[in-house]
Amino acid sequence: MSIIYIVFIVVVILAASIRILKEYERGVVFTLGRFTGIKGPGLIIIIPFIQKMENVDLRTVVLDVPSQDVISHDNVSVNVNAVVYFRVIDPEKAIIQVESFHDATSQLAQTTLRSVLGGHELDEMLAEREKLNEDIQDILDKQTDAWGIKISNVEIKHIDLDESMIRAIAKQAEAERQRRAKVINSKGELEASQNLLEAANILAQNPQGLQLRYLQTLSDISSDKTNTIVFPFGSELGKFFTPKA
Repeated sequence: MSIIYIVFIVVVILAASIRILKEYERGVVFTLGRFTGIKGPGLIIIIPFIQKMENVDLRTVVLDVPSQDVISHDNVSVNVNAVVYFRVIDPEKAIIQVESFHDATSQLAQTTLRSVLGGHELDEMLAEREKLNEDIQDILDKQTDAWGIKISNVEIKHIDLDESMIRAIAKQAEAERQRRAKVINSKGELEASQNLLEAANILAQNPQGLQLRYLQTLSDISSDKTNTIVFPFGSELGKFFTPKA
């Protein structure tokens, strides 16, 4: 029976000593509470009851940032959520420098999202989303560097507005379109008046040109057979068409 107990104890010790880490995993080893190295991937052997190992996943983590209520710089309330992509590049720092790097990154992403978006107006949030993504990523990357974490990307997914604000934005857009239409119309009137002035100056240099233009206008009007056109035959125009003796 003693041999069976010895074999059982040996099997238990071996089972407690052997660790297998996948290609994307690393083990942070502590010996009597002190950090003694990083191991993996593959077969790892540790000393039971003396050494302890914590596994760290090196793959990119997709962190969904919960919806945040943000007050923009122009005092507009919006609901924003985002997604953060990060990975551990230094397992030692990720285990030693912070209690839970996943929770810490999540909380930091939430506060940074509110802080950055709160400093911009609503129009900037809607029109400059790429720039805001880069600003948030830079801030997160600098603050998580001490934790051995690399922020690879940040994407703002949704910016939700109240129904009243949506109606206000629609009215603003309609007013903007009307303003542009009036500006375009006024520019057209200006160009038309300039062209008419130039044409009038050219016609003023030769009175016969004005008479020919007058006749051309009558010809254009006469294409509609339903109208009867009565026009004066002035003395100057009569002289132009009266045959010489």
